[in-house]
Amino acid sequence: MTDDEVVEALRPAARAGTLPPPATREAVAEAEEVIGFPLPPLLRRLYLEVANGGFGPAEGILGVSGGSAQGNFADIAELYQDGPDPSGCIPAGLVLIYDWGCTIWSLVDFRDPAGAMWCTHEGEHWPQGIDLAEWLTGALAGTLKVEALPESQPASQIS
Repeated sequence: MTDDEVVEALRPAARAGTLPPPATREAVAEAEEVIGFPLPPLLRRLYLEVANGGFGPAEGILGVSGGSAQGNFADIAELYQDGPDPSGCIPAGLVLIYDWGCTIWSLVDFRDPAGAMWCTHEGEHWPQGIDLAEWLTGALAGTLKVEALPESQPASQIS
């Protein structure tokens, strides 16, 4: 799907009121300032035009300030404030965006305008080989499953 197609595919849920309202430009700018990288253009559009999080798998991704929370995590900037990863293992610019549970997270690479997706699990992190549009398309189709994420870890990283 193109970015436009992803945006349009998510609009019906927003119109139905099952998603939070769109983010403010100020909330997006604040998140970018905290994180130190601009949001990938598709993520920026989704937050500003569709909803402030809540879309994606299950209960949806975290929003920016004032948006969709997930468990104890209020927004992507708050989660990022202590550094991209308190253990220091995850490089700057990789932003935790969705908690699958069992220490498995999906991350978006803010250093890449396409929003390359990464996974972290049990102290390891690796690229998934898909971008944000593909990740969201998989979530919409129901083909993005938590069980497949640890299996996507390159063999060279498995101890």
